[in-house]
Amino acid sequence: MLADVEPEQPHVELARSIGTRLGEGLGEHGRLADEPMQRTLDAVVQLTRALRGHYVRLFAIGTSALRRAENGDELAEQVKAILGVPLRVLSGEEEAAASYRGALTAFGRLRGEHVAVCDVGGGSTECAVGDSLVPEKVVSCEIGAVRLTESVPALSGNDGAVNAPTLKRARELAREALEPLSDCSSVERVALVGGSATTTAAIVAGKRLPPASRTLTRPDLQRTLERLLPMNLAERKAVVGMKAQRADILPAGIVVLDEALETLGKGEAVATTADLLLGTLLQERDAAGMPPRPPAALGPRRSFRA
Repeated sequence: MLADVEPEQPHVELARSIGTRLGEGLGEHGRLADEPMQRTLDAVVQLTRALRGHYVRLFAIGTSALRRAENGDELAEQVKAILGVPLRVLSGEEEAAASYRGALTAFGRLRGEHVAVCDVGGGSTECAVGDSLVPEKVVSCEIGAVRLTESVPALSGNDGAVNAPTLKRARELAREALEPLSDCSSVERVALVGGSATTTAAIVAGKRLPPASRTLTRPDLQRTLERLLPMNLAERKAVVGMKAQRADILPAGIVVLDEALETLGKGEAVATTADLLLGTLLQERDAAGMPPRPPAALGPRRSFRA
């Protein structure tokens, strides 16, 4: 993500993602495999080329797979050699706080209401709750789209349609893993971030790219799931709004999203592209003591981009 975060309303100039399945086969613990590591390093090189010459400061972060891997330091050193800056591996709580900070921009100015931000990733789901720029509570749950698919492989569509017992098993696993979210249920609004949420929003909207923000209801999630489960993998990839690299894990991601809203006691949420990456940049700006420029004070551009 390349963004100017000095203005009061941050401006994202470039956002790209490449799915590399870094945690493929990792399980609860273990070592990152050579092939996923190389895919990730290749992606870092490719994305760095797109950013070169356009940023003032550069940051790199890692999440769930690197938290669990025994050889995460090995990948971190290789990433540092490419970028010239250290790779910071976020704890689950730090990840939740950064996602919360980014997604707050989708709510606009808070007026005392409690909000929750849920980030469904590949290996974990983070939730942060608060009524200001800093969350008052953060929860990290050990479930995500990739992790649930690996636990229930039939969800992937590789063997064709997904049957009812498979879906039931997936929901049971997700519900159990998301139980800590019950401590975050006293909220008025919810934002969903991460690829599962934004891809689902694109499919619901019938658009190739996800909207910056869109309300998703639980019936939206359930209808999308019902649409995808009878399809094989090739058919899923042809759905408008689907990212091909996410076609095998999106049903699991939707299950996690739906069960998260169920646990939070909410029937809808706003899916937003303002996520962990933007939140990290805003946190770095705040830590640097750079107050945002109010709209009327915008003058010559002095980007704090990253």
